[in-house]
Amino acid sequence: MAFSVNTITFPNISRVNRSRYPAPAGMAFATMSNKTITSSGIQLTEGQGNLPKLVLTSPSGSEAEIYLYGGCVTSWKLPTGKDLLFVRPDAVFNKKKPISGGIPHCFPQFGPGSIQQHGFARNMDWTVADSENVEGDPVVTLELKDDSYSRAMWDFGFHALFKVTLNSKSLSTELKVKNTDNKPFSFTTALHTYFSASVSGASVKGLKGCKTLNKDPDPKNPVEVTEERDVVTFPGFVDCIYLGAPDELQLDNGLGDLISVKNTNWSDAVLWNPHLQMEACYKDFVCVENAKIESVQLEPEQTWTAVQHLSIA
Repeated sequence: MAFSVNTITFPNISRVNRSRYPAPAGMAFATMSNKTITSSGIQLTEGQGNLPKLVLTSPSGSEAEIYLYGGCVTSWKLPTGKDLLFVRPDAVFNKKKPISGGIPHCFPQFGPGSIQQHGFARNMDWTVADSENVEGDPVVTLELKDDSYSRAMWDFGFHALFKVTLNSKSLSTELKVKNTDNKPFSFTTALHTYFSASVSGASVKGLKGCKTLNKDPDPKNPVEVTEERDVVTFPGFVDCIYLGAPDELQLDNGLGDLISVKNTNWSDAVLWNPHLQMEACYKDFVCVENAKIESVQLEPEQTWTAVQHLSIA
């Protein structure tokens, strides 16, 4: 069953507790903020597990898929059909855990901490706030607001907007977080991007000179050193934070693609590959993540914005 966002208006039901009120078989729930979306190149359809997903298609034939659950971009295909993102084979689409792959959100906490691992944004329902076409390319903006579920863990009012823009050779995202509370708050965040790769041939340029927090061999006591390599590879288990990373990195995915990872206001980067901890799939992906490791402090009504721009030569 597929639904065209060009013809259907969906009621605002994003706050429904799905565990208490499961969707009827075959029915995809989504929220369009009570608006009918008429932008071309954007379609709402039913994804895995009957979860609603948006499919963006550019005039050139490139394509992206975004699940409203978690606001997770799960696919970025070139006009040739080649997918540059990776979703793990153990990923589940039943809302019992976040979608493992693509570009999951880590908010309002990156990594372990006082609330659940990587925060709650990746396992909440986002809604569609807006859609448009910019020079013919599809652009969609998702939003997430605090509710009783988020406040049980993190008792603050917030409004997050996540804009995704697709064109023939690039996928751009803009994340805005606004403090809608009457008191200040702080958060850390990241885009946990999984790239399709041949891990033995994958490498990243641009990190030389960065201070690193290397979690191998002891994740609880990362080693602080300075990166001396011009080209960083993935010879085994890799879990390393790069503080003060540059605004552009280059990923050679080992599959014949050079991917530029540019950013604005994502101050740090993370490289990750689980190696034998995920023996079934570690050879097929690497994570190159834009992150904000030091806490962002927001006063009431203040907004923080960061942009990620992925492009291929």
